[in-house]
Amino acid sequence: MGLPPPDRGVRLDWADMPTRVRGEIERWMGGAVVGAVTQPTGFTPGVAARVTVDDGRRFFVKAAGPEPNTATPKAHRSEINIVTALPRAAPVPRLLWSHDEGQGGWVVLAFEDVDGRHPRQPWRLDELDRVVAAMEELSSQLTPSPLPAAVIGTAVDDFSRGWRRLHEERPSRIDRVDEWSRRHIEALAAIEDTVGPALEGDTLLNHDIRADNILLTRDRVWFVDWPHAFVGPPWLDAVGFAPSVTMQGGPPPEEVISRHSACRNADHDAITAAVVALAGFFTHRAVQPPPPGLPTVRAFQDAQGTIAREWVAQRTGLA
Repeated sequence: MGLPPPDRGVRLDWADMPTRVRGEIERWMGGAVVGAVTQPTGFTPGVAARVTVDDGRRFFVKAAGPEPNTATPKAHRSEINIVTALPRAAPVPRLLWSHDEGQGGWVVLAFEDVDGRHPRQPWRLDELDRVVAAMEELSSQLTPSPLPAAVIGTAVDDFSRGWRRLHEERPSRIDRVDEWSRRHIEALAAIEDTVGPALEGDTLLNHDIRADNILLTRDRVWFVDWPHAFVGPPWLDAVGFAPSVTMQGGPPPEEVISRHSACRNADHDAITAAVVALAGFFTHRAVQPPPPGLPTVRAFQDAQGTIAREWVAQRTGLA
């Protein structure tokens, strides 16, 4: 397997923010920013920087305006609502302050700065085991969810319609997917249609756990980026995580989820239905035009989709 697609969107530098926005941030910080290091990984187009104030304090700041992607401020607003509801003990950097200019304006989040690094690529098994153990602890802390499903949605609403959408969009999209998907599209859509009960649960899920959303310190694993969180079963984040691990040089998906206790205890058919839905999500997204400011995300999704489809074939016998 070659190198995976890059895990990054278009970052804006600290100086690219309007002067008024930087001024609001410095007023809250109570000092002038003397250093700002843009963090390159991650798909949110906008500012993502570790900043240092003139008195030596450090923060991590995320910020976005209406350009280049109008969906980013909305995602930041969602993350504000989610992370402020998380328990203090959760391994999530604490949101210290936020600023929202409203419709058409900028949204800013200032977090405590975690002096950590992303897992190494190719994935090392010792780091993978650390992350999976932390995911188990995270799901325990977030069950039941501190946010009701009515507020943020459920798993079935978010990602379980990819095969059905491809089937309904024929021929405008279907001719762009692989031959295996075209051959089995009706069977895959039928399995996907049954996934609803499998995705029921009361655990708050990050729904975007990948290497670029994980920070490792000497004694802790931190999970960042929460705008896509929803409520579902405690094993689902591990299923969604697995194709990215394989794509980035780790073991096959089945071996990844075998490390997670909730996956080992879950119903086999429920996981299979979720894997089918996940493969449909990636396959459908990969043939869409790239969103503004995210030129590499479709290739990133396509690479995970290839792995997820192979995983489906293994679990279902669809050859």
